[in-house]
Amino acid sequence: MGGKQEEGEVSGKPAKYDPSFRGPIKNRGCTDVICCVLFLLFILGYIVVGIVAWVYGDPRQVLYPRNSTGAYCGMGENIDKPYLLYFNIFSCILATNIISVAENGLQCPTPQVCVSSCPEAAWTVGENEYLQTVGEVFYTKNRNFCQPGVPWNMPVPQSLQQELCPRFLLPSTPALGRCFPWTNITLPELQGFSGNTTIIQGISGLVDSLNARDISVKIFEDFAQSWYWILVALGVALVLSLLFILLLRLVAGPMVLVLILGVLGVLAYGIYYCWEEYRMLRDKGASISQLGFTTNLSAYQNVQETWLAALIVLAVLEGILLLMLIFLRQRIRIAIALLTEASKAVGQMMSTMFYPLITFVLLLICIAYWATTALYLATSGQPQYVLWAPNVSVSGCEKVPINTSCNPMAQPLNFSCPGLTCAFQGYLSTGLVQRSLFNLQIYGVLGLFWTLNWVLALGQCVLAGAFASFYWAFHKPRDIPAFPLTSAFIRTLRYHTGSLAFGALILTLVQIARVILEYIDHKLREAQNPLARCIMCCFKCCLWCLEKFIKFLNRNAYIMIAIYGKNFCVSAKNAFMLLMRNIVRVVVLDKVTDLLLLFGKLLVVGGVGVLSFFFFSGRIQGLGKNFESPHLNYYWLPIMTTILGAYVIASGFFSVFGMCVDTLFLCFLEDLERNDGSLDRPYYMSKGLLKILGKKNESPSGNKKRKK
Repeated sequence: MGGKQEEGEVSGKPAKYDPSFRGPIKNRGCTDVICCVLFLLFILGYIVVGIVAWVYGDPRQVLYPRNSTGAYCGMGENIDKPYLLYFNIFSCILATNIISVAENGLQCPTPQVCVSSCPEAAWTVGENEYLQTVGEVFYTKNRNFCQPGVPWNMPVPQSLQQELCPRFLLPSTPALGRCFPWTNITLPELQGFSGNTTIIQGISGLVDSLNARDISVKIFEDFAQSWYWILVALGVALVLSLLFILLLRLVAGPMVLVLILGVLGVLAYGIYYCWEEYRMLRDKGASISQLGFTTNLSAYQNVQETWLAALIVLAVLEGILLLMLIFLRQRIRIAIALLTEASKAVGQMMSTMFYPLITFVLLLICIAYWATTALYLATSGQPQYVLWAPNVSVSGCEKVPINTSCNPMAQPLNFSCPGLTCAFQGYLSTGLVQRSLFNLQIYGVLGLFWTLNWVLALGQCVLAGAFASFYWAFHKPRDIPAFPLTSAFIRTLRYHTGSLAFGALILTLVQIARVILEYIDHKLREAQNPLARCIMCCFKCCLWCLEKFIKFLNRNAYIMIAIYGKNFCVSAKNAFMLLMRNIVRVVVLDKVTDLLLLFGKLLVVGGVGVLSFFFFSGRIQGLGKNFESPHLNYYWLPIMTTILGAYVIASGFFSVFGMCVDTLFLCFLEDLERNDGSLDRPYYMSKGLLKILGKKNESPSGNKKRKK
């Protein structure tokens, strides 16, 4: 007896009967006001950061390339010249490495001009063309690649010496707004350059790293050919998700049984298929010892050990699932009853199934605002121009103050240095905003995590309030309040913004700590210190477990907030104590319910994925011309898109359903502690749950009237 009393004291006292309790309390006050004020002040500061970023930022430098004078290509006076041409692309490769080029905005020590189209053929200045003018060599032959303002009658040698026109042209293709040479070309003889093989390799590396045009075009073509069928597949996923929930509402028991047998059947077929492949490869003598180690993962499909390992894994999973069904069959019955009750609640409030759309829109707004603010902050600063010359050692360049500031819009420079220009160097980082750039970016990251977690918390609390009003309605559906979802949404925003912000802040701090650890771990990988790696792995594991626990605690705290309207700490304590007093039911019942919902999600995603695979790979024949699969470059692309979309749709529907089950489960535990089935304290749970638990109300709910 003493042990039970001590255990009860540790887990808190059971909830007492309250004759005035009628579900989610309406007469409530604001909770966690201090945290609410801090959150609103933080949001106000977040808006100020966005305004500052918008005033000082210039994202055009990321979206559009700049020429040597700092003017944007594709905008303003260069509206018809969207591409950037490098006079000497080799200087980008020979002067620095690809990482430095990318970090400096692809700026190279060579003149750069905006052009309407990239060169299509290789060309270099011929010996006889040195005696002609710029107009004769460039303009009349449609080589409009000189810098703006070069006179028609300027001699070609003078234009080349001052680097006003290019010495050679290479067939190029636009990528990232810049003209990059082709890799499969024969370079012309270029004066002053040797080792054309090295140059070709350099160009190839540059293009392979930056030019994704061919792949992106093929991806775009595939989406253009298959977008209709992708939408059809997502519609099928939507129908399957709704159908699954509807079937649970009508025949939860048989549906769960069929679902479990289906999973067992899939695993059994997987075992059979792996055995057949293993037997065939074993008879052929294909062994991994003959293959050895290779980075070609597809080669391992042709060795018997791969299929043997898959066979063992599937057999173990099959055995574990069978043991769970044998020893947890009573808990599964309770889970089925909760699923039936949850499906009834969703059926009474179908609008809750589409509430994830609101959450998705709010999350999209938070992410878009952070991404835009971060982009504007990263591009803040005034452009800086300096004097630059290709060769400072030639005659006339000795007295030129190279790398000093200049104005590109001023009059031409009064120097005889060949090729001297006022070139764009970068952006100043000496302003107040630029000096605080790192701190502002950290503020933005904190704002991203906090707002995302708050939006998710809002959705959980709103759904919990709506579903709790269903459970605590004594006569269903007569006692269910009108517009329960709208009422829960308004009630949550009005009274519990601070509590949601409190829980979201705790989770945000843990997530940011995990991000910092990931960054430190990334830096320590180069050190290859086993002790440091081991310690870092332990810290990451601990924070991962802490994050999972806080998410679990927050979820149940939001349910208690939605029901009783108390602050976050009290609600989290009451929820935790309630779960601890029923730890066996929590560990078994709740996880079995989650497992069943996971099976449903896999069924929807797997079914859509299999149908998409057979359709887009052209393996379904005889459907007619209107249902033929499109010709694709990468048939796996629409398949992966369909699977991802089906997973998002199924996750949205089943997250609502899972929140309903969790809410009803807590209400079910409270119902067991508050009531005893007597006339004065009847149970609110369904007759199915009462029958499974061996309990009953003294008076039938239809003939009994609740005491006021």
